[in-house]
Amino acid sequence: MFEKLEELAKNNKKISDFHIRSGSPLAYRQTGEIIKVPDVMVKAQDLMDLISTNCNEVESKRFNDTHELDSSVTLSGLRFRANFYKTINGPACVCRRVESKIPEMDQFNLPQPLYDIVDMHKGLVLVTGPTGSGKSTTLAAIVNEINKTRSANIVTVEDPVEFIHKDNRSIVSHREVGKQTKSFAAALKAALREDPDVILVGEMRDLETISLALTAAETGHLVFGTLHTSGAPSTINRIIDVFPPEQQEQIRAQISTSLKMVVTQRLMKTKDGLGRVGAFEIMKCTSPIQNLIREAKIHQIPSIMQTATREGMITMEKSLEELVKSGKIDPGAARSGH
Repeated sequence: MFEKLEELAKNNKKISDFHIRSGSPLAYRQTGEIIKVPDVMVKAQDLMDLISTNCNEVESKRFNDTHELDSSVTLSGLRFRANFYKTINGPACVCRRVESKIPEMDQFNLPQPLYDIVDMHKGLVLVTGPTGSGKSTTLAAIVNEINKTRSANIVTVEDPVEFIHKDNRSIVSHREVGKQTKSFAAALKAALREDPDVILVGEMRDLETISLALTAAETGHLVFGTLHTSGAPSTINRIIDVFPPEQQEQIRAQISTSLKMVVTQRLMKTKDGLGRVGAFEIMKCTSPIQNLIREAKIHQIPSIMQTATREGMITMEKSLEELVKSGKIDPGAARSGH
C-alpha cells in the first residue's frame, strides 16, 4: 500500500489528499474529485504502522484515548498533514500533501490588497474558507514575502506545521501543537514573551486563543489566523459568539480596532477541468466597517463592501463574476460555488 501511495504522491502533483481506510481501497482527491485505487486494499496494520513510525508516545496515547489525532507524516521525504480517526472498520487517515517548496505570492494571481498585508506592522488578519480552500498556502506565501523583505521575528503555531520557512531577512520559529507546545493558547501566551513582530496562529479554535490573538494584535503585533467560515460577517460573528453575552460588547469594540482584514477564499475548478483557481472575498476594516462592528450591525457589512471597491474590497460574487468573464471558470461553477 505504501509503495503505491508514495508512487502516486511523487508522480501526480494534482493529488491534494489521500484517504487511507482499513478494509477499503486506497483513494485520493484530484482536482476536487475522489478517485479509488481498486487493486490496493488498506489493512488496519498499515494505519498502525503509519502512526508508530511518525508519531511520538504522547500522540499514540492520545489516538488510543480519544480515537482522533492531528499530526504530520513523512513518506520517502514527502510531508503530509495527517488526521487519524477510527471507523467501524478500524483506523483510518486522511493525508493532505504539504509542499516542501515555499509558495511565492506571484504564482497565485492574488488580489492586490493581499500584497498590502506585507507592509502591515500590527493588527489581526484572518484568512477563512472551507477545508482545502488554500488558506495555509496563502498565509505561507504572505509570511514568505515578509521573511524576504522585512527584518522581523516571526513565530508560527500550527497543528501540524505545514510549510517550513528558513530564516531570510527575518527569523522564523515554528511550533507544533502536541509536539513543541501543549496548545494554541499556551504557545500564543508564550509567544507574547518572545519579542515577536509577526505571529501566525494555525487555527483560532477557542475563547482563550481568540482572546490572546486579539490582545496581541492590539499591542503592536501583526497576527494571522484562520477560521472555517464563509465570509466576513460570519467570521466576525463566530469570534463574538465564542464569548459570553456580558463580554460581547467589549469584544466588538476590541475587534473594531484590532481587525485589519478578512480574506475568504475558495478553490474553483478551472474551465478545462485540469486545475483549480482561487476566488477571493476581501473585507478591509475601514471606519464604516468599524462602526458597524461596534454597533452590532454586522449584517450590513456586505452592502458596504459592494460600494467600496476603491478601498480594495471585493465580494465573493464579484470575484466569481471576474473569473467567469476571464474564461477561467464555467458560469455553472460560479453558481454552485465549486
